[in-house]
Amino acid sequence: MAVWNALIRTHHITSRKKVAKLRQAASNCNVYALLRSGGCPGIMYCEGHESGVREWISTVQRLRYKDFQLVKKAAEIHPDGGPAKTPPSSHSKRNDAEYGKLDEVVSVKDFAARMQESGIWDWWRKGMGYIHES
Repeated sequence: MAVWNALIRTHHITSRKKVAKLRQAASNCNVYALLRSGGCPGIMYCEGHESGVREWISTVQRLRYKDFQLVKKAAEIHPDGGPAKTPPSSHSKRNDAEYGKLDEVVSVKDFAARMQESGIWDWWRKGMGYIHES
C-alpha cells in the first residue's frame, strides 16, 4: 500500500475548537496533518493511508471552513522527481510515531519548509498556485 496525501486551502484557520476537532480526527484516522493557522491563508496538509486521508478530508469539509478548496485531491505521494512513496513502516521520511498527530505552524514560510523537508515542495507550490502544472 502506498502513502497518500492531500492539500487544502481555506480563508483562515483561527477557531481553536475546530483545530481540536482536526487534531482528534488526525488521531482517529491515523494520519499526519500539518496546519498553517492563525491567519490568511489557512493551509492544511494530510498524509497517511488512502482511507485515513479521505476520512480526514471529509472531517474538514464537515467543519465548513470559509473558502474551502481541495487544491490537491487525495492521491499517492510522488516525491519531487521520484516514485510513489511507500507506507510509513517502509521508506517514508515520517516514522510511525508521527501518524495520528497534527502539527501547527504560524507562517507560510514555515509550512513551505516542512513541504521541502518532506520532498514535496514542487507538488505543494503547484497546489498553492505559485507555479503552474506542466
